[in-house]
Order: sequence, then C-alpha cells, then structure tokens
Amino acid sequence: MKLNTIQPANGATHAKRRLGRGIGSGLGKTGGRGHKGQKSRAGGFHKVGFEGGQMPLQRRLPKRGFISLTNSRNAEIRLSEIDALPIDEIDLLALMQANLVSQHTLSAKVILSGKIMRKVTLKGIGVTKGAKAAIEAAGGCIVE
Repeated sequence: MKLNTIQPANGATHAKRRLGRGIGSGLGKTGGRGHKGQKSRAGGFHKVGFEGGQMPLQRRLPKRGFISLTNSRNAEIRLSEIDALPIDEIDLLALMQANLVSQHTLSAKVILSGKIMRKVTLKGIGVTKGAKAAIEAAGGCIVE
C-alpha cells in the first residue's frame, strides 16, 4: 500500500450538493434558501446575540459582582515549592527566576501546603498564618 493509493471505502463519501444548477437538480432557483428574508441573501448573517433590534439578553440582565483585574497578577506558592528552592533568601525576583511565578506577577503569598524542613528568609512576600508558623518552626523568618 502506498500513500498515493489510499482512498475511502465505497459509499463512505458522496458528492457535494450543487445549489442553483437548474430545476432538474431539485435545488435550483432559490437554492434551498426559501423566499426572501435576511437568511436568503448573500452575507445574510447577524451578530451573535442580536435579537432583531430588541434589547439583547446580555444587556437586559443586571450586572453582578466584581472581577478584579489585578487578581491574575497575584500568585500563590506552596511551602513545598519554597523548600525545593536551592537558595535561603527568597524574594519575588528569586521566585520569577525559578519559574515558580509569572514574569508579570506583582505580588506573591506563601500558603500552607506541604512541609518545610530548612531555614529560609522571605523578603517582600506575603504568608498565611499557618505558613508563617511552619516557617518559624523550621527556624526561618519573614522580613516585610
């Protein structure tokens, strides 16, 4: 078998409909589009959500809640990830260089997930109560 001889099984494919090719084809004249109206014409599409001029649903409903634009620029780091770092003084730049946080991150916070077995110093990084207790129990400290 060669790639240039491969073809679908008999009956697996069929010819495409040829619209507007005369009355004998069964799809002549209007070509399956019916009579008149927006959808019968070339380019007869409308915007998604358009309701014929009626106020669309997404504009009729009230706005709810708040989505913070800076929330995506805050990162969470696990204690186990901090423990795996080869350095003792950890700041935001060190986390970026270790690819633990994105280059666009503005702030980071250490959360209590995993264990820390060594002494580390955190500079300019937020910590939760549990993470702070675990870091201090291991002999580390947090510098604001």
